[in-house]
Amino acid sequence: MTVSSVGVLPIEVRDLTSGQEVAISGRIDVHSVPDVRLLLHEIIDTGSGDILMRLGGAEIGDSTGLGVLVEAFNRARRAGRRLAVVDMTARTERLLRASRLDRALVPREAGEAAPGAVGTATVAPLTA
Repeated sequence: MTVSSVGVLPIEVRDLTSGQEVAISGRIDVHSVPDVRLLLHEIIDTGSGDILMRLGGAEIGDSTGLGVLVEAFNRARRAGRRLAVVDMTARTERLLRASRLDRALVPREAGEAAPGAVGTATVAPLTA
């Protein structure tokens, strides 16, 4: 397990199982995103398999916080990996749903529709 505190800001990124499971705690905003981005890139580039991201202790502070999640998702996809948010606060869940990022970042069982979705968007299930 690797624990990296980012700068002097109250944020922490934990690589729980060698690039497979990541827990982020603290406020993810314009001040912390550059360092969080570097740590996520390292985790994505050095691991293998699905990446399970736990955001239960994190607060998305602004649009750059959402942006770093999208960037990590795209980077993982280009590396042939899948990234999924498996633990989040109710506020983060609302933000992902409002921005429709939940369709890409939140794993669903086959046939399960996103809340409020018109059509069915499925993602291959990931194990937590």
